[in-house]
Amino acid sequence: MAFDYNVENVIEVDHLWYTYMPMGFTALKDINLTIKRGEFLAIIGQNGSGKTTLIKHFIGLHRATQGEVRICGKTLTKEDKVSDLAQSIGYVFQNPSHQIFSDTVENEVAFGPKNIGFNDAETDAAVTEALEDVGLTEFRKESPVVLGRGQLQRLAIASILSMKPKILIIDEPTTGLDWRECVKVMEVVKRLNESGHTIIMTTHNMNLVSLYAKRAVVLRLGEKLLDGPVDEVFSQTETLRTAYIKAPQIYRLLDGMEAVKPVDYTINSVADAIEAAAGEGGN
Repeated sequence: MAFDYNVENVIEVDHLWYTYMPMGFTALKDINLTIKRGEFLAIIGQNGSGKTTLIKHFIGLHRATQGEVRICGKTLTKEDKVSDLAQSIGYVFQNPSHQIFSDTVENEVAFGPKNIGFNDAETDAAVTEALEDVGLTEFRKESPVVLGRGQLQRLAIASILSMKPKILIIDEPTTGLDWRECVKVMEVVKRLNESGHTIIMTTHNMNLVSLYAKRAVVLRLGEKLLDGPVDEVFSQTETLRTAYIKAPQIYRLLDGMEAVKPVDYTINSVADAIEAAAGEGGN
């Protein structure tokens, strides 16, 4: 079952509560959230803030205790199967070894399309395109065991892309990677967003959020604390501290410098803004 991706609001969360039973722990408390088609959204917060619990509602792994989740205008119900959502929403797990199991890269990427009804020609084309998207074409006939950690992460993304979802959810995509591999993975994700995919990412790496995401949602103890453009969210350094989140250094540098108004938070822009403020102060 494919959803209509042409709607403006691809995911809507309406007064969502979720309680883990039988322990009775309430992980999400009255969450309201709208995600628009083509956004690049980062959901951030400390462990236990509710990030993974929230995104699992988007693919049907959790069902609301109270409230609603709508995908492309359709309210998810208990009758909707996780497999029904796979062609519309792809979910990449934090640890790629949790989803990679085939003997070759090619078979790994082909598994999803075959299971949702693609014929052989469609599957082959989907595999080719997905491997090109993530830069793993040369490893098509190889075993996944020859791949490095970053390459495995890109393979996990390819195995989801081959099913042609328009919404991609990536849970901690750069865990355990060095900076070079982080950038390789995130450049893949950036290109997908630029090609029209809606990207939803959870991460503890605030530098990656500032470099790639356009919007950030901050969760604290199951509640939504902040929601807005990344620059606006990271500028609220005191509020972020209450969620035990440290904004990237450039935002902390400008904390309290009200006269400095950069066009954006690139190094050159901030330097120009500081110089301009200093010049005005000297006049």
